[in-house]
Amino acid sequence: MTQQRRALVVRGGWDGHAPEEAAELFVPFLRESGFDVVVEGSLEVYADPALMAATDLVVQCWTMGEILADELHGLRDAVAAGTGFAGWHGGIVDSFRMATDYLQLVGAQFAAHPGGIVDHAISVVPSRSEHPVVDGIVDFSLRSEQYWLLADDLNDVLATTTIVPGPGDPWHSPVTSPAVWTRQWGEGRVFVCAPGHQLADLELPPVRTMIERGLLWAARPAT
Repeated sequence: MTQQRRALVVRGGWDGHAPEEAAELFVPFLRESGFDVVVEGSLEVYADPALMAATDLVVQCWTMGEILADELHGLRDAVAAGTGFAGWHGGIVDSFRMATDYLQLVGAQFAAHPGGIVDHAISVVPSRSEHPVVDGIVDFSLRSEQYWLLADDLNDVLATTTIVPGPGDPWHSPVTSPAVWTRQWGEGRVFVCAPGHQLADLELPPVRTMIERGLLWAARPAT
Protein backbone atom coordinates (compact mmCIF):
# COMPACT_ATOMS: atom_id res chain seq x y z
CA MET A 1 0.00 0.00 0.00
CA THR A 2 1.38 3.41 -1.00
CA GLN A 3 1.92 5.72 1.95
CA GLN A 4 0.39 9.19 1.65
CA ARG A 5 3.04 11.81 1.04
CA ARG A 6 3.26 15.06 3.00
CA ALA A 7 3.61 18.53 1.49
CA LEU A 8 4.67 21.40 3.74
CA VAL A 9 3.58 24.83 2.46
CA VAL A 10 5.51 27.65 4.12
CA ARG A 11 4.28 31.16 3.32
CA GLY A 12 5.03 34.62 4.65
CA GLY A 13 7.50 37.45 4.23
CA TRP A 14 6.86 40.53 2.09
CA ASP A 15 3.14 41.16 1.63
CA GLY A 16 3.59 42.53 -1.90
CA HIS A 17 3.62 39.01 -3.29
CA ALA A 18 0.40 38.06 -1.46
CA PRO A 19 2.08 34.97 0.03
CA GLU A 20 -0.99 33.49 1.67
CA GLU A 21 -3.24 33.93 -1.36
CA ALA A 22 -0.55 32.74 -3.80
CA ALA A 23 0.26 29.63 -1.79
CA GLU A 24 -3.42 28.78 -1.35
CA LEU A 25 -3.81 28.60 -5.14
CA PHE A 26 -1.85 25.34 -5.11
CA VAL A 27 -3.08 23.70 -1.90
CA PRO A 28 -6.14 22.10 -3.60
CA PHE A 29 -3.92 20.74 -6.37
CA LEU A 30 -1.57 19.16 -3.85
CA ARG A 31 -4.44 17.55 -2.00
CA GLU A 32 -5.97 16.29 -5.24
CA SER A 33 -2.55 14.83 -6.08
CA GLY A 34 -2.65 12.75 -2.90
CA PHE A 35 -0.61 14.85 -0.48
CA ASP A 36 -1.38 15.46 3.16
CA VAL A 37 -0.85 19.23 3.18
CA VAL A 38 0.48 21.14 6.19
CA VAL A 39 0.44 24.96 5.93
CA GLU A 40 2.76 27.03 8.13
CA GLY A 41 3.27 30.78 8.54
CA SER A 42 6.61 30.51 10.32
CA LEU A 43 10.09 29.38 9.30
CA GLU A 44 10.51 27.67 12.68
CA VAL A 45 9.15 24.47 11.15
CA TYR A 46 12.41 24.06 9.22
CA ALA A 47 14.23 23.54 12.50
CA ASP A 48 12.06 20.52 13.41
CA PRO A 49 14.13 17.50 12.27
CA ALA A 50 11.38 14.93 12.75
CA LEU A 51 8.78 16.91 10.81
CA MET A 52 11.21 17.75 7.99
CA ALA A 53 12.31 14.12 7.69
CA ALA A 54 8.65 13.13 7.29
CA THR A 55 8.06 15.80 4.61
CA ASP A 56 8.22 14.81 0.95
CA LEU A 57 7.85 18.29 -0.54
CA VAL A 58 8.38 21.82 0.76
CA VAL A 59 6.56 24.55 -1.18
CA GLN A 60 7.98 27.89 -0.11
CA CYS A 61 6.34 31.27 -0.75
CA TRP A 62 8.43 33.63 1.41
CA THR A 63 9.91 36.79 -0.11
CA MET A 64 12.88 38.52 1.56
CA GLY A 65 13.06 38.38 5.36
CA GLU A 66 15.67 36.55 7.39
CA ILE A 67 16.15 32.91 8.25
CA LEU A 68 17.85 31.70 11.43
CA ALA A 69 20.85 29.39 11.23
CA ASP A 70 19.05 26.34 12.65
CA GLU A 71 16.12 26.87 10.29
CA LEU A 72 18.39 27.08 7.26
CA HIS A 73 20.43 24.08 8.29
CA GLY A 74 17.24 22.11 8.83
CA LEU A 75 15.99 22.98 5.36
CA ARG A 76 19.29 22.20 3.65
CA ASP A 77 19.69 18.90 5.51
CA ALA A 78 16.14 17.84 4.64
CA VAL A 79 16.58 18.57 0.93
CA ALA A 80 19.94 16.80 0.84
CA ALA A 81 18.23 13.78 2.42
CA GLY A 82 15.48 13.69 -0.24
CA THR A 83 12.80 16.25 0.61
CA GLY A 84 11.75 18.17 -2.49
CA PHE A 85 11.91 21.98 -2.50
CA ALA A 86 9.86 24.10 -4.89
CA GLY A 87 8.40 27.53 -5.45
CA TRP A 88 7.95 30.48 -7.75
CA HIS A 89 9.13 34.06 -8.19
CA GLY A 90 10.28 35.98 -5.09
CA GLY A 91 8.86 33.32 -2.79
CA ILE A 92 11.85 31.09 -3.49
CA VAL A 93 14.43 33.06 -5.48
CA ASP A 94 14.29 36.35 -3.54
CA SER A 95 14.16 34.86 -0.06
CA PHE A 96 16.73 35.54 2.67
CA ARG A 97 19.08 37.71 0.59
CA MET A 98 21.84 37.62 3.20
CA ALA A 99 21.84 33.83 3.64
CA THR A 100 24.50 32.60 1.22
CA ASP A 101 23.90 28.93 2.05
CA TYR A 102 20.29 29.40 0.97
CA LEU A 103 21.36 30.98 -2.33
CA GLN A 104 23.61 28.00 -2.97
CA LEU A 105 20.72 25.62 -2.37
CA VAL A 106 18.38 27.40 -4.79
CA GLY A 107 20.96 28.08 -7.48
CA ALA A 108 20.11 31.69 -8.29
CA GLN A 109 19.55 35.08 -6.71
CA PHE A 110 17.29 37.94 -7.72
CA ALA A 111 19.30 40.89 -9.00
CA ALA A 112 16.71 43.20 -10.62
CA HIS A 113 13.47 43.47 -12.56
CA PRO A 114 14.26 46.30 -14.98
CA GLY A 115 11.30 48.45 -15.89
CA GLY A 116 8.99 46.94 -13.27
CA ILE A 117 5.93 45.52 -15.01
CA VAL A 118 6.92 44.88 -18.63
CA ASP A 119 5.93 42.77 -21.61
CA HIS A 120 8.37 39.90 -22.06
CA ALA A 121 8.66 36.37 -23.40
CA ILE A 122 9.38 33.05 -21.72
CA SER A 123 11.18 30.68 -24.08
CA VAL A 124 11.46 26.93 -23.58
CA VAL A 125 15.02 25.67 -24.10
CA PRO A 126 14.74 23.54 -27.26
CA SER A 127 17.03 20.78 -25.99
CA ARG A 128 14.93 20.44 -22.80
CA SER A 129 11.49 20.65 -24.42
CA GLU A 130 10.67 17.04 -23.55
CA HIS A 131 11.37 17.45 -19.83
CA PRO A 132 8.15 16.57 -17.95
CA VAL A 133 7.87 20.09 -16.50
CA VAL A 134 7.76 21.82 -19.90
CA ASP A 135 6.66 19.05 -22.26
CA GLY A 136 4.10 20.52 -24.66
CA ILE A 137 4.61 24.09 -23.40
CA VAL A 138 5.27 26.58 -26.19
CA ASP A 139 6.96 29.95 -25.84
CA PHE A 140 4.60 32.53 -24.38
CA SER A 141 4.47 36.18 -23.37
CA LEU A 142 3.21 37.91 -20.26
CA ARG A 143 3.12 41.38 -18.76
CA SER A 144 4.68 41.24 -15.34
CA GLU A 145 8.02 41.49 -13.59
CA GLN A 146 10.87 40.01 -15.59
CA TYR A 147 13.51 38.69 -13.25
CA TRP A 148 17.21 39.27 -13.94
CA LEU A 149 18.89 36.48 -11.97
CA LEU A 150 22.44 35.54 -11.05
CA ALA A 151 22.70 31.77 -11.44
CA ASP A 152 25.14 28.84 -11.65
CA ASP A 153 25.71 25.90 -13.96
CA LEU A 154 24.28 23.25 -11.64
CA ASN A 155 20.80 24.32 -12.74
CA ASP A 156 19.05 22.35 -15.47
CA VAL A 157 17.50 25.36 -17.21
CA LEU A 158 14.19 24.52 -18.89
CA ALA A 159 13.12 28.01 -19.97
CA THR A 160 14.74 31.42 -20.25
CA THR A 161 13.83 35.07 -20.65
CA THR A 162 15.89 37.77 -22.36
CA ILE A 163 16.13 41.28 -20.91
CA VAL A 164 16.67 43.79 -23.70
CA PRO A 165 18.35 47.12 -22.84
CA GLY A 166 16.24 50.21 -23.30
CA PRO A 167 17.18 53.87 -23.75
CA GLY A 168 19.42 54.98 -20.91
CA ASP A 169 20.04 51.48 -19.52
CA PRO A 170 23.66 50.97 -18.40
CA TRP A 171 23.96 47.55 -20.08
CA HIS A 172 24.34 47.43 -23.83
CA SER A 173 23.53 43.86 -24.89
CA PRO A 174 20.55 41.57 -24.24
CA VAL A 175 20.89 39.46 -21.09
CA THR A 176 19.39 35.98 -21.03
CA SER A 177 18.33 34.82 -17.59
CA PRO A 178 16.95 31.46 -16.42
CA ALA A 179 13.17 31.51 -15.97
CA VAL A 180 12.40 27.88 -15.04
CA TRP A 181 14.88 25.31 -13.79
CA THR A 182 15.42 22.18 -11.78
CA ARG A 183 18.35 21.28 -9.60
CA GLN A 184 19.57 18.16 -7.85
CA TRP A 185 20.72 18.71 -4.26
CA GLY A 186 21.98 15.56 -2.60
CA GLU A 187 19.06 13.14 -2.74
CA GLY A 188 16.54 15.98 -3.12
CA ARG A 189 15.17 17.89 -6.06
CA VAL A 190 14.71 21.65 -6.37
CA PHE A 191 12.26 23.33 -8.76
CA VAL A 192 12.03 27.09 -9.42
CA CYS A 193 9.70 29.09 -11.66
CA ALA A 194 10.75 32.76 -11.84
CA PRO A 195 7.43 34.11 -13.25
CA GLY A 196 4.66 34.60 -10.70
CA HIS A 197 4.76 38.18 -9.42
CA GLN A 198 0.98 38.64 -9.55
CA LEU A 199 -1.78 36.23 -8.66
CA ALA A 200 -2.98 36.59 -12.26
CA ASP A 201 0.41 35.31 -13.47
CA LEU A 202 -0.08 32.13 -11.47
CA GLU A 203 -3.42 31.56 -13.19
CA LEU A 204 -1.94 31.75 -16.69
CA PRO A 205 -2.20 28.22 -18.15
CA PRO A 206 1.50 27.75 -19.05
CA VAL A 207 2.71 29.17 -15.72
CA ARG A 208 0.19 27.20 -13.70
CA THR A 209 0.97 24.02 -15.61
CA MET A 210 4.73 24.32 -15.15
CA ILE A 211 4.40 25.01 -11.44
CA GLU A 212 2.03 22.12 -10.84
CA ARG A 213 4.29 19.78 -12.78
CA GLY A 214 7.32 21.18 -10.98
CA LEU A 215 5.80 20.49 -7.57
CA LEU A 216 5.21 16.87 -8.51
CA TRP A 217 8.63 16.54 -10.10
CA ALA A 218 10.39 17.88 -7.01
CA ALA A 219 8.52 15.75 -4.46
CA ARG A 220 10.12 12.66 -3.03
CA PRO A 221 8.85 9.66 -5.04
CA ALA A 222 6.01 7.70 -3.51
CA THR A 223 6.96 4.44 -1.82
